[in-house]
Amino acid sequence: MNKPSRDAQQNSLNIRHPVNLRSDAAWVLFQILDNGRSSREVMPIVWARHANPKDRAWLQQMVFGCLRNLPKLQIWLRALLNKPLKKQQKIIEHLLMVGLYQLAFARTADHAAVSETVGACKQMKEIGLSGLVNAVMRNFQREDLANQAIEEKHAQLGLPKWIYRILQAHYPEQIDTIAHNMQERAAIWIRVNLLTVEFNEYQIHLQKAGYEYTAIAPNTIQLNKPGEITLLPGYEQGWFAVQDYAAQQAAFLLAPQANDIILDCCAAPGGKTAGILELQEKIGHLYVLDSEQKRVERIHENMARLGHDARFENKLSIVTQDARDLSSLPEFDRILLDAPCSATGVIRRHPDIMWLRKRGDIDVLVDLQREILEQAWLKLKPGGTLVYATCSILPQENQQQIDAFLAAHSNAKLSPIEREGKQALPYWQILPGEENMDGFFYARLIKC
Repeated sequence: MNKPSRDAQQNSLNIRHPVNLRSDAAWVLFQILDNGRSSREVMPIVWARHANPKDRAWLQQMVFGCLRNLPKLQIWLRALLNKPLKKQQKIIEHLLMVGLYQLAFARTADHAAVSETVGACKQMKEIGLSGLVNAVMRNFQREDLANQAIEEKHAQLGLPKWIYRILQAHYPEQIDTIAHNMQERAAIWIRVNLLTVEFNEYQIHLQKAGYEYTAIAPNTIQLNKPGEITLLPGYEQGWFAVQDYAAQQAAFLLAPQANDIILDCCAAPGGKTAGILELQEKIGHLYVLDSEQKRVERIHENMARLGHDARFENKLSIVTQDARDLSSLPEFDRILLDAPCSATGVIRRHPDIMWLRKRGDIDVLVDLQREILEQAWLKLKPGGTLVYATCSILPQENQQQIDAFLAAHSNAKLSPIEREGKQALPYWQILPGEENMDGFFYARLIKC
């Protein structure tokens, strides 16, 4: 598919229809599926049109629900439409997805789902298609398609064909569980900033505010119910950061020591950066690197909210730089390489990833990872530690990548990953939903 021009992409961000929940949800789906934009880019645009938090939550539920069930919705649409809609009318197909999702999966009353979807079509200045929308949704009900068996296995699991094939090849016994967990709502984990508040003290604040949670020492809390993060106690004071428990393991595996010179490579938005600082306050110096200026700005924002920019002013260097050339940097005692990846381990948080990524992207990412890993290794001191991490579950990006690196570098060896009460592992591949964590991969290398 040809990529839209920059002007066309910019114009596509102008919402032309009146404020309406269903048409706004359809617009987001259109931007993601037809224009290749991420939900993180376009959801805030529609959220800004709806002040009620319940409406914003509904929008996310509809969009993410459609993305998680996209293969089924597409199969149903193919059965119900005589021919695909084209050009400016294409967005009505996305509106139909929202309507069918409500009929098949949501708690919306059937009559409301039909009438409101038809009404949204009229508001979108496609009055001529309102009869088609009504007929499609009525036929969906009449033919009871929601309860008809779907033969395609990838559609049953809600996966693109290419992801299904890779998972089937490498996780044949686990694919159903993996797919199910990919489609579940992710847990909300927070990392308490022990440099500003004690762990027990923060729990007291949560209790007083009426939150239910599970605490895991020394600094982790899992919230039992989702909610607005900015309303949690101590958000403005920097008492915590939202970070999945799998991602929190990076700092512990790196095990920063006093006076260490450390590189956090490909670091945005800075969650692991903050975890390193909070784990080792007596760090020598931490270089934090990312290639995109906007992403680097996110690091600065997070460091400021947590108070780390002032606390570590002389020990923290945040750099905008391509990680494929680290020649200007010093040598390091420890390096965390959170490599660019397919993000297949965090699909439950960002279901648009399934449809924005393509099979051909993986080979490009594997080459990029290899190039950055080579550069980082050159900057690691003898005896130093490098932690390689991805939020992927694809072996090409993980174990196969590290196996190839070890085969090519006689001065590299694995440092087994040990966890309390668990068997030591050469690598740690976390699958989505395992211990309620995101999918993640870790390998720890020592330079001989």
